[in-house]
Amino acid sequence: MYIYNVTVNIEESVHDDWLNWMKEVHIPEVLATGLFIDNRLCEVMVEEEQGITYSIQYRLKDLASLDRYQKNFAPKLQAEHTARYRDKFVAFRTILRIEDEISA
Repeated sequence: MYIYNVTVNIEESVHDDWLNWMKEVHIPEVLATGLFIDNRLCEVMVEEEQGITYSIQYRLKDLASLDRYQKNFAPKLQAEHTARYRDKFVAFRTILRIEDEISA
């Protein structure tokens, strides 16, 4: 299992609109690709000089699914995000391999 993690710092001036758009539009569109198992939207609990930071985590079963997403869907979805929030955010992406899942 893997996690495709997108970390976004969004300016406070557009935060509420961005958060609603992510929940109502963007994340559902990413999940509609059928390549991800589920997702989590997490606020990063650190004090920032500016903006609010989130980690959006999409779980997937293999790297082939991520490759398909990045080739076939990511360019359009990322372009929509950039067009809507240009100069109001910073984002970076990481891929995490889940080594072991431990239940409490």
